[in-house]
Amino acid sequence: MIREFVVGAATLLRGFRMWTTHTRLMALGLIPAFIAWLLLLAALVPLVLWLVPITEWMTPFADGWSMPWQGLMRFGVGAVVVIAGLALSAAVFTALTLTIGDPFYQRIWRGVERSLGEEPTGETGFWTTLGEGVRLVVLGILVALLTLVIGFLPILGGIAASVIGVLLNGRLLARELTGRAFDARGLHGYSRSAVLRAGRARVIGFGVATQLLFLTPFGAIVTMPAAVAGSTLLAHDLLRRTTPVSPGTGSSQPAPPPPVAPPPTTTPPPHA
Repeated sequence: MIREFVVGAATLLRGFRMWTTHTRLMALGLIPAFIAWLLLLAALVPLVLWLVPITEWMTPFADGWSMPWQGLMRFGVGAVVVIAGLALSAAVFTALTLTIGDPFYQRIWRGVERSLGEEPTGETGFWTTLGEGVRLVVLGILVALLTLVIGFLPILGGIAASVIGVLLNGRLLARELTGRAFDARGLHGYSRSAVLRAGRARVIGFGVATQLLFLTPFGAIVTMPAAVAGSTLLAHDLLRRTTPVSPGTGSSQPAPPPPVAPPPTTTPPPHA
């Protein structure tokens, strides 16, 4: 499981290597990422500026406490709010960037597919991308609320909230980023979930690495094109693991259905 997690994280590095072979194509992906980053920054700056009033509003019971207990309580609450905000910001950034830059990222993932010798015929239109983005934001809000609740647990609440938030958001990001490659192959709903479950540790490793780089200064802008390329490679690897390769062709084909046994025959009872 640990090995698969590391392989998933390394898949993002493979996405970064696409800069050496598809430099101009990858550079196009910086434009929507930068726009989304500016919009998200405009929302996060007020949160930081109003963090003290927010923590005071959330902890009215601590108004009569003496120092340093009041300061420690409100500092901890502020840290939990920031953790929840960062957890949500990764989901919002991904959804916003993919929606704004859909034409750019369509070209990136198709370029990666061609480099792998494949050319999916399916399309992922704007409305599909928008719907997936809304779904990602809703799930991101739920994860942020969960991390907020966990963060209030005594002693290790903040650490547990950070770890759980990164893991859950990592899986959400990986699922969203691989959506284009799966949609183009007609994999939706249960079929897509089954493929992702088969490589759960690898998927989480890729998503966690992506999210951690998103949280670094300007990391989200540089990482987004590589994440799109890497997610295409990840989807390709997962599909290759879950579908057998046809002998002599070198291509993955769906497994044939199992043979159906003929119904048992019954001997008619002898006539009296």
